Amino acid sequence: MASILLSIKPEYVERIHAGSKKYEFRKRIAKKTVGKILMYSTAPIMKVVGEVQIVETISASPSAMWEQTKESAGITRDKFREYFKGCKTAYAYHLGEVTRYSPPKDLSEFNINFPPQSFIYLSREQSDNEAPTEIL
Repeated sequence: MASILLSIKPEYVERIHAGSKKYEFRKRIAKKTVGKILMYSTAPIMKVVGEVQIVETISASPSAMWEQTKESAGITRDKFREYFKGCKTAYAYHLGEVTRYSPPKDLSEFNINFPPQSFIYLSREQSDNEAPTEIL
């Protein structure tokens, strides 16, 4: 199963860590089956702050997706609609167990020079990079 590095806004990373955001929404998803996401928290944090196991990947129309995920979406309906405006299909990674990196890691620790626009597939060596962690 593949692991990917995703760029996620800090406010959403915090909601994932807090357990109030159980879905990570995307307009496009990885072609490979994803088992784990490493979370890159965008500016001003700019660090890999943790990882989360993937329970399943979901695809549906945006309205059906909202109905299925709204209780644990971690975003407002307005933000959801704005994000998927004009899209026929919405995708979501259903998030499972979350691990927070303590301390957060630099991209260079994964041999990555730039944060991903969307996502980057990680090799087994990159995704298994050992670091002190705290399971949430």
